[in-house]
Amino acid sequence: MPPREGTYGLLAEFDTPGDLIRAARQARLDGWRRLDCYTPYPVEEAAEAIGFHRNKVPLVTLVGGLIGLVAMFALETWVSVWAFPLNIGGRPTYSWPAFLVPAYEWTILFAGLSAAFGMLALNGLPALYHPLFNAPNFRNGATTDKFFLCLEALDPKFDLSKTKAYLENFKPVSVVEVEY
Repeated sequence: MPPREGTYGLLAEFDTPGDLIRAARQARLDGWRRLDCYTPYPVEEAAEAIGFHRNKVPLVTLVGGLIGLVAMFALETWVSVWAFPLNIGGRPTYSWPAFLVPAYEWTILFAGLSAAFGMLALNGLPALYHPLFNAPNFRNGATTDKFFLCLEALDPKFDLSKTKAYLENFKPVSVVEVEY
């Protein structure tokens, strides 16, 4: 059954991280794939429980660093060989050892900028709005002392009444419907 129009998902509230981890792990084992955990502080077990293991920031950083290296070598080669060649003391115009320090610095610069902007882009930031901000219990407890599991309506297993009954089996403090 398709989700109701305007429903983002169901949000279950837990008092302890252990309860959240047990519920998330069981939901993942039961076939839920569109789920997320929200905690007031980092809980690594929650990330493992929902199957979050992909981190593309190191790859973005490597690609950015390589682009910086190639770009600086290309710029220095173009300037010293084709655009403005100088014959000083009979030395060759293409002298790659002189290019190492600026190329290294551009590698570090591009890698750092790629890491920063890549992390923001991959995290979907800046996000000025999220449907969970509409849930009053999330607004009041997500940054202080509550733990939340959200089963999204885009999951093929989502059925409003069955999903609510499924979440209530984990004995949460509350289960609320989150609207867009």
